[in-house]
Amino acid sequence: MGAAFDLDDEAAYLEWRQKKLAMFPNTIDELMVEIHDGRQLAASERRQITDCCRRANMAVYCLQTGGIADKALIQALGTEFGLRRLDKNLRADEDAISSLQMVAGGDSRRYIPYSNRALSWHTDGYYNPMHQQVRGVIMHCVSAAAQGGDNLLIDHEMVYLQLRDENPEFVAALMRPDTLTIPANVEDGVQLRGARTGPVFSIEGETGSLHMRYTARSRNIEWRHDTTTRAAVAHLGKLMEGDSACVFRLRLTPGQGIICNNVLHGRTAFEDHAQPDRRRLLYRARYYDRIAGT
Repeated sequence: MGAAFDLDDEAAYLEWRQKKLAMFPNTIDELMVEIHDGRQLAASERRQITDCCRRANMAVYCLQTGGIADKALIQALGTEFGLRRLDKNLRADEDAISSLQMVAGGDSRRYIPYSNRALSWHTDGYYNPMHQQVRGVIMHCVSAAAQGGDNLLIDHEMVYLQLRDENPEFVAALMRPDTLTIPANVEDGVQLRGARTGPVFSIEGETGSLHMRYTARSRNIEWRHDTTTRAAVAHLGKLMEGDSACVFRLRLTPGQGIICNNVLHGRTAFEDHAQPDRRRLLYRARYYDRIAGT
């Protein structure tokens, strides 16, 4: 597949482009798969989820029986698809799976996933070193907000396709190894993470798959200072903020989850329930692995 993303191989790209557009879903409903037991999928369920991820790098599973609040289910589901190497990020729980819920105090101000504010477009782990990029993600809904909290999703391959069709130089600029720098994370004078510099688009060596590293944040990030990069970033923003058929919107309900190859995603703001035991809660597992078979 890697040849399709080689700017010098136009024939391979056009062949891939034709297939991608032919199989890409028209609505999010085409990516929804009912499963009966997340700990042990039926062969047909596994095939359906894998097929969805081949088409759009994501699937939405809908759990029919129990296990809604069980983290062991998330780990078992990941294993079903070759997702084993968890990324234990800074705010993750002891088991390396994050409990995304609104909290009072510093975390909600500094880390938007732990607030009820809108989350801008990003891929997970964009601040990770290049040898520990997040390839796969599972987001599982335990309880939904009273209002809002919709997930926004875009297949990063479709973003690449639209950028390359518009101007191949945009893609070339975003593939440079010095395109995007995330400055060091410093709290109270202590450096928790050093600065990270890398490309937006890259090709995974083992599979030839396309990987994207991106954040729409405008503060505390540094883009390469040249005209083409600035134009590429501006066009990228228009693709995501416009009325594109590639943008899927979904409000997860308890027992539903998204499994994906770290597609671009965001979240709308929400209003939470007053009762603590009913507040919006999502489990998020990040992996260095890509979904097997995709």
